[in-house]
Amino acid sequence: MSSPSPLDRHAIRQHLRHLRRHLTPEQQEKAAESLAERAINFAPVAQAQHIALFLSVDGEINTRPLIARLWQQKKQVYLPVLHPFAPGHLLFLRYTPETLLTPNKLRIPEPALDITQMATLDRLDVMLVPLVAFDSDGQRLGMGGGFYDRTLQNWQRHDVLPIGVAHDCQHVDAVPSADWDVPLPAIITPARLWLWDAERI
Repeated sequence: MSSPSPLDRHAIRQHLRHLRRHLTPEQQEKAAESLAERAINFAPVAQAQHIALFLSVDGEINTRPLIARLWQQKKQVYLPVLHPFAPGHLLFLRYTPETLLTPNKLRIPEPALDITQMATLDRLDVMLVPLVAFDSDGQRLGMGGGFYDRTLQNWQRHDVLPIGVAHDCQHVDAVPSADWDVPLPAIITPARLWLWDAERI
């Protein structure tokens, strides 16, 4: 498969980031609550005990209402941390209401690196994944750093289930995919659940 033009991917990223950044606070709040409700009632999330997700930046759908619901249900929540020795890779550390967060080099808040609080992919049940755009085939376009593509390259070998989360406006007709892109088996938006790989869910 030939790689798509970087310009195509860049243009989609720019357009979708602009769209989500210009949602009103009211739209963002409503979307976050709807997402939390839909996610909590999705069976793989409802049955999971160890859940990795992310803190929202740059207009991403706000995950904090969902995190609060997961904490209420006594589930263990983990956040991504930039790997200190393997550039472009992520680690996942436990996140509680008491966890102190510090902005990393990408200005994204993350917990301090503590090996005792780390979860490997095999320990995680579900990983909620950020994205910039997605299409009706489950293709995901991220921010361009490749962090999640590397993390999820062999997700089928682990017990972790990756699920994308996004605003409804981030759905596009077609994501120009590259060889390294990892399609997702499911994506949750405020309005609906998109499901492609039901056998694995």
